[in-house]
Amino acid sequence: MELSLERRQDASQYPAHTIDMPIDHFPNNPRYAPHTNATFSQRYYFDSTYYKPGGPVYLYIGGETSGPSRFSNLETGIIQILMNATNGLGVILENRYYGESFPYNTSTTDQLVYLTTEQTIADNAYFATHATFPGIKGNISAPISPWVLYGGSLAGAQTAFSVKQYGGLLYGGIASSAVIHAVLAYPEWYAPIQKFAPQDCVTSINNIVDKFDALVAANNTEGIKEFKAIFGLEALVDNRDFAMTIAFPIGGPMNYPTNTWQELNWNSTYGSQDFFHFCSNVTNLDAPENITAVDTVLSKYSNGEAWSNLGNYAQYVKQTLLPLCDGVPIDSTSCFGTQNQTFYADTTNSAARSYLYSTCTEQGAYQVAPATGPSLISRVLQVNYTQQWCEWAFPKGKFNSIPSTPNLNYYNHYGGFNFSADRLAFIDGNIDVWLDVCYHSNDAPARYSTDLHPEYLIAGAGHHWDSYGILDLDAEPQFIEQAHLWEIRTVRKWLRSFKSWKSNVRHSEL
Repeated sequence: MELSLERRQDASQYPAHTIDMPIDHFPNNPRYAPHTNATFSQRYYFDSTYYKPGGPVYLYIGGETSGPSRFSNLETGIIQILMNATNGLGVILENRYYGESFPYNTSTTDQLVYLTTEQTIADNAYFATHATFPGIKGNISAPISPWVLYGGSLAGAQTAFSVKQYGGLLYGGIASSAVIHAVLAYPEWYAPIQKFAPQDCVTSINNIVDKFDALVAANNTEGIKEFKAIFGLEALVDNRDFAMTIAFPIGGPMNYPTNTWQELNWNSTYGSQDFFHFCSNVTNLDAPENITAVDTVLSKYSNGEAWSNLGNYAQYVKQTLLPLCDGVPIDSTSCFGTQNQTFYADTTNSAARSYLYSTCTEQGAYQVAPATGPSLISRVLQVNYTQQWCEWAFPKGKFNSIPSTPNLNYYNHYGGFNFSADRLAFIDGNIDVWLDVCYHSNDAPARYSTDLHPEYLIAGAGHHWDSYGILDLDAEPQFIEQAHLWEIRTVRKWLRSFKSWKSNVRHSEL
């Protein structure tokens, strides 16, 4: 199927618009006491290149980043694809507490009380009924016009929750790699890497981790010290900081200073091959003798057994990670240390702080080592490691305090793996690190796909890979092209039924 390519609006011509958004949508909910009637300026951007009167409005949910960082979705990605196919208008709404859409000048525990899932999805519904689009004639607010949401990852979950909660207002949505099921510990993050990555690389890491964990279990402080020194990381006193640092090429808990498996992508403009570069270095058969000799240095701690590819692994860390510190102390929070409560208590507005707050209060999914079987990260990395950051970052305020562990019900009461809403499509990738908290999780029940409740699992795809495009469907890899064509067909089917749709929102309420 060929789609016409019309002249596109240049991204530099996406001016920022703002809407006065209520900080508190729920004045009767004691969770937000003592409440506020104030508003904040929430940014949004739109592209009307393809729009024709009567066309749908595609609301791209910004997620845990700034609005401008999502421009590619209007330029070449899924919103552009859908706009082009259906004469739609595309909008990016920046999430509250991200980009420049912060309700307050700082982010204290009390000020973050309004950063919740239900407040965020209420923004989406309010926006759909109150936003204005300069240059567009007529009223295209919901439910007068069909509004179709799209989001990936956290924004995918917010898309799903929005369509379910406000289905009488928002016509439909596509939830891509939507993390709809909340758990506390999430060792499954590493499962696709364990299964699909080059197995000689995987085996090498598994065996090295096993041997390090044996040293920890035996409280062999001398062996642990020698092991750290091989990586040039002996200054990291906390074993967990050390374990996270050497796991960075794979994916450290909450922190990703280098690109990981999650950053793989079919589109080289947005993806990175760093993970495969890492594995190629770990399994290098032609490493010089001074590197391979490292493999036997710690054999005295493993009954004479070599630590295969330890030299390659350590060399990669020293060459790729250590320079990131740029001369600052390795155990500082400017490098690889985390044991600094003052650092986390900084209330300066930032995406990292907002994301940590949501993780600590509602989302969970702390990356940890699996309880049994092979592991790509040390077993010292467990829930308490991440939880300490929550406690340091968000001390009890006057009105708000975080739970001892995330209250997962704030997420799961929408449905979890049993999630269902009319005109809500779920699309996932089977090599995604977040798959097992998504609709197509290996723990989810089997379901039938229908036009009202469509679903698609892309074989060989990672984290919301369908959100990327190249302005030429025919030139895309077949598995991505077919996913995009499916999304177009799905939305076109929905749009055919819009005139007969009975919204439960009266126009007088808009």
